[in-house]
Amino acid sequence: MKKITGLVALCCFALTLSAQDYVELDYTFKQGDGFELSQESRSETYITVNEVIQRTTRDYNNKMTIKVAEATTGRFLLTWAYTDIKFNFNAKNQNIFVDAKVPNPAEPLQDALKLMLEQPFTVEIQSNGLIVKVEQLDAVLDKASAAFSKLKSDEQEAYKKLLKDQFGTDAFRGWLEQLLVVYPVHGIKNGTQWEESVPIRTGLKGRVDLYWNLQHWDGQTAKVNGTGNIKTDKVETFTVEEGIQATAAIDGKLTANYLINRESGFPSICVQNTEMTGEYVYLANRKKQLKKDLTVPVKIVTNASYKIKQVK
Repeated sequence: MKKITGLVALCCFALTLSAQDYVELDYTFKQGDGFELSQESRSETYITVNEVIQRTTRDYNNKMTIKVAEATTGRFLLTWAYTDIKFNFNAKNQNIFVDAKVPNPAEPLQDALKLMLEQPFTVEIQSNGLIVKVEQLDAVLDKASAAFSKLKSDEQEAYKKLLKDQFGTDAFRGWLEQLLVVYPVHGIKNGTQWEESVPIRTGLKGRVDLYWNLQHWDGQTAKVNGTGNIKTDKVETFTVEEGIQATAAIDGKLTANYLINRESGFPSICVQNTEMTGEYVYLANRKKQLKKDLTVPVKIVTNASYKIKQVK
């Protein structure tokens, strides 16, 4: 009898150890919770037109607040707002540096970014991290675009496109989908890999196949590594500078390291690197002085880091 009792106890102990090897990760918020996010990133694009390399850089140093407006079973409504925006854009020997909080009468983009500060928009996400929708951000950009009203019509359109490409709903949702880990609905252990696929939303058409791997976890944190395979649709068209239509045949890879705060599910720290190479094909357009299709080699490199801390 003692042997049987001892065997049962041993089995229970083994099952307990086995259960402790697994962890369940998800996003957990309470209504009223508040967070602050800081972003630093640089994106460099190199295109070669008629054997001449053109370089475009975009630097961001932004801060945002995140407040939990609604918390229900399996879903959360988060209110976001920019509190600080520093943006540097350099292309074709033109440099635009803007600090939303520092007046610059000579630069219309400064007034636009200033109008974006403290303007709320919402993100609805599931508890596993899938983004359901982003709303009211287009209205924020429409309000900000009033800063361009005194410009010539073609200048207005150019500035509106720049603002939308960098801060619009698709651009914001695109980077947020790569920042937030989508967690599996079951317990995982060290070494477990899982995946999710999301569309490219930054002008190009295609998919990003994301893969995550749990490296380590304890009572407060989890370390997750991520990779992403990026591939564009070679047939879909998009618009490049000066209204030229183009297709893109580009492949790339994203790598990321996350330190997850298990209490909220947000990454306390995320560091990412993305590199894509391939070619654009500018489609023939006599109005744009393109008599025939033009193949343009392209390389895009992005380095970014994010920090999220709970403040309430």
